Amino acid sequence: MIKKLLPALNLRFLILLLAFSAAMSTLVGSFYSTYQVQKEQLTTYTLNSNLAYAQKLASATDNFLKAALQQLAYSAKVIEQSASDSNLLSKEVIRLNHQTDSFNSVVINVHGVIAATSPLLEKIIGKAINSPGAIEALKEKRPLISEPYMSAAGNLIVFLSHPLFDKEANYIGYVGGSLYLKEKNILNELLEQHYYKGGSYLYVVSSSKRILYHPEPTRIGNVVNSNSVIDDVVSGGQGKSLVVNSIGKPMIAGYAPVALSGWGIVAQRPLKTTLSSLDILTIEVVKRTIPMALITFIFIGLFAHFIARPLKRLADNADTLDDPQSLEKLKAVKSWYFESHRLKLAMLKGVNILQMQIGQLRHDAQTDPLTETHNRRSLNGLLNQLIFKQTPFAILEIDIDFFKRVNDTFGHDKGDEALVYLTNIIKKLSRKDDIVARIGGEEFVLVLPNEDSQSAFKIAERLRTTVESSKIDTIGYITISIGIATWPDHSNDIDQVYKCADKALYHAKEHGRNQSVVADLL
Repeated sequence: MIKKLLPALNLRFLILLLAFSAAMSTLVGSFYSTYQVQKEQLTTYTLNSNLAYAQKLASATDNFLKAALQQLAYSAKVIEQSASDSNLLSKEVIRLNHQTDSFNSVVINVHGVIAATSPLLEKIIGKAINSPGAIEALKEKRPLISEPYMSAAGNLIVFLSHPLFDKEANYIGYVGGSLYLKEKNILNELLEQHYYKGGSYLYVVSSSKRILYHPEPTRIGNVVNSNSVIDDVVSGGQGKSLVVNSIGKPMIAGYAPVALSGWGIVAQRPLKTTLSSLDILTIEVVKRTIPMALITFIFIGLFAHFIARPLKRLADNADTLDDPQSLEKLKAVKSWYFESHRLKLAMLKGVNILQMQIGQLRHDAQTDPLTETHNRRSLNGLLNQLIFKQTPFAILEIDIDFFKRVNDTFGHDKGDEALVYLTNIIKKLSRKDDIVARIGGEEFVLVLPNEDSQSAFKIAERLRTTVESSKIDTIGYITISIGIATWPDHSNDIDQVYKCADKALYHAKEHGRNQSVVADLL
């Protein structure tokens, strides 16, 4: 009894396994596709968000710097009224530092020496200062935002300055404000209010790729090289990109330049953090899908049983074909045969499609794609068939004269048109059993079964004169040279026949072109 049921049980198990595999493949494929789509959307959204953040902060920073320079410009106007009044200078420097809250310190340099500072630094009053920012301000004599530099006191500074001129428009010094990049200032407060958790952060770099602001203070002042985002943003570019940060973490970055200073602002978020919410969501979806999947698999098992049961009946009848009732029993499962018939029709349809595809592949493998004639491989096969049948034939090797000149003068597109035009003429003058092939750039072969050299020459001349008198649009007139050889008159070896035709074609080319030449018999 067990042996009798084993085939059906095996088939039922196979159907169940196949159905289970198909369901699992569909389910896993669906999860994977959904995950990838969501991943791409989330990544794109984060890229766009970071770009928007960077653009917003770049604009805000640019506005802050403009405002700071305007404040210095206002103070410059006040100071220029009486640059020698030390009391005025002292009041103005204190006002500028305390009322605007834009700078960590303010300095007024008149005639190359420090005239006033805030906070008050008595040690440098009346002395020349040689810091890079001061030297640059004195040299440029224009509103200026310096490159970051290290002060004598060990502070990393960006120096903003505005020139001072007397009533005769003579340059007399500058008023400037310092931003201590490693200390609290209004720029830091502007940037920090946009920092949020989850690993996201932003940083600012100067045009020399030195970090001006970073959530990790130890990074401020470092120069960053080999970073495509920084390279682009300090060059004035803006955009979004997936990059790897200095500690090897993949990041989603958006960046924008600060036009006034040449700085760049980069807002970025770890890719892993960005996708963590998607991972959690995917896990939840899987958890919620499991019960329905189990129910589905139960139904698959039941369907497998019902599918296998008719086959078991057929197997039982196969063991009792000598039973008079077997025919009636087979009729009872006729619907199964109907389905089998449908499956057979489907398979036949599939085989038919496959054969059509194979035929198309064979056609492509044996046909020149431009002219739709036989290629060399196909030609060799057809010639072998003629030789096998002992059918004599003539080979006409046809070559367009000065074809390179056509390509060079009119372009390769017009050259292709000339090839197609010549092909059409050859086909028009060919008979049903003739074989037309393109075996090179401008070289064609016309095979004439059951023709000797004399008749082949007549056909070649008719073809040549037809081509000579046919005008092609744009190109005008072309001519051809033809070499003729026959099998087996010239040789029983097809390669030798080709060589004879080649020699005849070469002779035609060497003796004026636009002619047909029959190869000499060996």
